[in-house]
Amino acid sequence: MQLPGHNDIESLGQDAQSTNVFYGWYLVVVGVFLLSVSSLGVFRGMSPMMPVLQNTFGWSRTQISLSSLLTRVEGAALGPVEGFLIDRIGARKMVLIGFSIMAVGFVLFSFIQSLWQFYAVFILINLGSGVGGWLAVVTVLNSWFRKKRTIAMAGAMSGVLIAGIFVPPYTIALNHSFRLTVFFFGLIIIAIALPCVKIIRNHPEELGLQPDGEIPSSHEREPVSGVSDNKTSEDDEVEFTVGQALRTPVFWVLTVAHISSTISLATLSLHLMARLQDIGLTSTTASYIELTSSVVALPSLFAAGWLGDKLSKKYLVATFLFLQGISTVVLTVANGLPMALLFAILYGIAFGGRIPLMTAIRGDYYGRKAFASIMGWSMLPNGVLMAIAPVWAAWMFDNYGSYTVPFISYAVINLAGAFVMLFVKKPKLSLPTNSLNS
Repeated sequence: MQLPGHNDIESLGQDAQSTNVFYGWYLVVVGVFLLSVSSLGVFRGMSPMMPVLQNTFGWSRTQISLSSLLTRVEGAALGPVEGFLIDRIGARKMVLIGFSIMAVGFVLFSFIQSLWQFYAVFILINLGSGVGGWLAVVTVLNSWFRKKRTIAMAGAMSGVLIAGIFVPPYTIALNHSFRLTVFFFGLIIIAIALPCVKIIRNHPEELGLQPDGEIPSSHEREPVSGVSDNKTSEDDEVEFTVGQALRTPVFWVLTVAHISSTISLATLSLHLMARLQDIGLTSTTASYIELTSSVVALPSLFAAGWLGDKLSKKYLVATFLFLQGISTVVLTVANGLPMALLFAILYGIAFGGRIPLMTAIRGDYYGRKAFASIMGWSMLPNGVLMAIAPVWAAWMFDNYGSYTVPFISYAVINLAGAFVMLFVKKPKLSLPTNSLNS
């Protein structure tokens, strides 16, 4: 594919400025498309996929859930590598590579005949999603925005929730023919990803801009690679290296709080549809519960994005983590449609509100320069526990016929994460003695 050259980039920058629309907002729209596609295929789409695979191949929930363990371990191991590559070669190229891999994976998915083939293609699909999906998108936006970072990330992350709107038709298509559905989904990925790649620019400096659309003076126009490691201006962010970030206690506090949320998130992404069918809902009705959750989450997401740029993010995150824990308890004791709807509302508010805040707070604390690498390292412990959680839930169900113990355990961990967030403090960068004296 022919990527635009330097003159094309300059033209794009001039067009963006002449229309008085900051180019970063175009990237938010691109993020919506990319995250919608990757979320439906990898995150939202796995819940309706489980009953289909059970009925088609006769596999148990534990066997199917092992795919999640394999891919989460893969994602955890590759998280630091993916982050390093995004920071080194740019998110734009990583999106192209990642979505191409994901598309091939879905096409191959349509030909599987055995459990090991399912594991292999699912590892391939998740590799593509990890390389070019969420981390690449949020890294671009973290670079393009500072003062409006949270609302920009909220806008792009709405794609994760918009994907939920397509769960009902996706479920119907999977029940009709899962092979044709995943084959054409692979083609759709390519059709959406390639035009998006043409628009992506890694940094605002490539177009002679600064974050949030501020126009730099002539002496400030320099490539992002020339940005100083440590900023001293009051309006500038301090730029942490990976090593500096890992040595701050708040990095690990944020990681623990994030894990408290994502272990239940990873579990429900795989088991929610099955759980809802266990309490008597049809697959179609269960898919509308997911749709309800997504519809509720959208306004919550934008409200959190707006509030996150004005209020303390840590208290907002703590509130949404608390609600997520309560919603998991509701799902555990649900025995019919009314309780399922209550779960969808609470979970939608919590999930929609948390997702932009937990990412944007890392950008606020650690800056732009090594953002992807820092996020990649936080994915390492996160991914390991997200791998174990769905498998344990499946094993408990297959052996004891109930999700009660794992779901309540994850709810308690969720509530503990909300409490931990109250102790988060913005880190300060300790400069070497010779730097202070110079």
